[in-house]
Amino acid sequence: MAEVCPTMLSIMLKNNFLKNRWIRAAVALIFWFGVWEILYHFVSMDVLIPSPYQVLERFTQLSKTVEFWLSALFSLIRITVGWLLGVMLGTLFAFITKRFLLLDTILSPAVKVVKATPVASFILLAYVWIETQTIPTFISFLMVLPIVWGNVSEGIESVPKGFRELSRVYKLPLIKRLKKVELPAIRPFFFAACRISLGLAWKAGVAAEVLCQPETSIGSELWASKVYIETVDLFVWTAVVIILSVILEKLFFVAMTRRTK
Repeated sequence: MAEVCPTMLSIMLKNNFLKNRWIRAAVALIFWFGVWEILYHFVSMDVLIPSPYQVLERFTQLSKTVEFWLSALFSLIRITVGWLLGVMLGTLFAFITKRFLLLDTILSPAVKVVKATPVASFILLAYVWIETQTIPTFISFLMVLPIVWGNVSEGIESVPKGFRELSRVYKLPLIKRLKKVELPAIRPFFFAACRISLGLAWKAGVAAEVLCQPETSIGSELWASKVYIETVDLFVWTAVVIILSVILEKLFFVAMTRRTK
């Protein structure tokens, strides 16, 4: 019986307990908070690793200030605008370059250059070209554009040629052809590009804020935490970036899921 119980317990855990995604998320959080707490006690230096309790306490303190919410809001607006611009123009350019081969030949090298160039180089160049407040938006846009462009282009290429021929034979209107033939094939590529690029937009946008330090931004708070060696604040603002990124990704996923039903 002593041998059977662990087996039955493991089966229950595998088949029932962990099927709930909220329970799985809670288990993962508890595990990594436990690892964090162990590291905190092992290092025993708050300057290097603060405890989860210290970070949570500081987060609670900061969340009661207007400056905290304004910094999060302005960063959210800057980066989201850049992401949306990248998604819209990336999709538009994908359709245009697949329609006109000459444009694809001319613009493809530029996309490869953007992909290969370090983000820091673009941030420093943008610091010379444009206003400080718009740099995070520009950098987010620049990082998102080639991802969406490339993925949507692959989606367009994945449309079966037979379907296109049939639509021409039956003389389907352009709108109906897009809705019935093109978009169903492109949609998975588009969704994947949006989800991947959203996280990249946040990383690049916050990095731009750290380097150019626009007023009232998460990046400026991260820089101040580094200058004044406020490790707890550094952890708090890093957590804010992660939380905002996850929330936006979930909202996008829910919106797109409802859209496709």
